[in-house]
Amino acid sequence: MAIHTILYLPDPRLREVSKPVVHFDDKLQTLIEDMFETMYDAHGVGLAAPQIGVGLRLSVIDIIGDKQNQIVIINPEIVASEGEKKFEEGCLSVPGAYDTVTRAEKVTVKALDRHGKPFEIQADGLLAECLQHEIDHMNGKLFIDLLSPLKKAMARKKLEKFKKRQHARK
Repeated sequence: MAIHTILYLPDPRLREVSKPVVHFDDKLQTLIEDMFETMYDAHGVGLAAPQIGVGLRLSVIDIIGDKQNQIVIINPEIVASEGEKKFEEGCLSVPGAYDTVTRAEKVTVKALDRHGKPFEIQADGLLAECLQHEIDHMNGKLFIDLLSPLKKAMARKKLEKFKKRQHARK
């Protein structure tokens, strides 16, 4: 297993629409394990393949962080949504920036598991937020796209400060 480098905004790969996964082989299984390891190392609750420069419709999620409740979604599609709720959101690709965004309160997602078997998940709360956030990544969208121009500019400034701190540590 390996920890991958997480891409930061404005890396153009974060804005690309991902391609569907078609091969459910050992290479994919290794990628999934690497993604979980990368997510845990970064203290995240979700990670989409585009965030590590892999243009596939694949995400790993563990909102509890105990490694017992891992979720893998491949080629996901939101098939139903209900209500609206404000969520405090951040992103591993926009470190240091957190803000309130409005998303569907409940979602139903159809996807494939790590072996290509179809499943459906109904979610609310943090899991609903996380599913929507990760699917956005696969569509080339980031949570800051849901912010006002002023808040988006503030998020970019926080990201620049983070990058400067990281550069100073090297």
